[in-house]
Amino acid sequence: MNSKLKTPAVERLFEAVLSLEDKEECFAFFEDICTVNELLSLSQRFSVAMMLRQHRTYHDIAEKTGASTATISRVNRSLNDGSGGYDKVFKRLHMDEPPK
Repeated sequence: MNSKLKTPAVERLFEAVLSLEDKEECFAFFEDICTVNELLSLSQRFSVAMMLRQHRTYHDIAEKTGASTATISRVNRSLNDGSGGYDKVFKRLHMDEPPK
């Protein structure tokens, strides 16, 4: 993990996120803490990561998500050289399986 992230403030934020009990609570919390654009950017990156794991092309991903190739490249770098966070979530949500 990036040591710059491990601050008391970030830890409190993560504790707050982990305390949320359902999607409605997530919607309420993230609507309060993020701007619409911040939340849309996060969801776009998650969509990009899913599509990269499905071996979709950058062109296809950019067309479907509106993400720039720079964003797609950054997400790809995180998937390949990151902390494994995406892979943990994909596995737990059964998104690591090929599309049907």
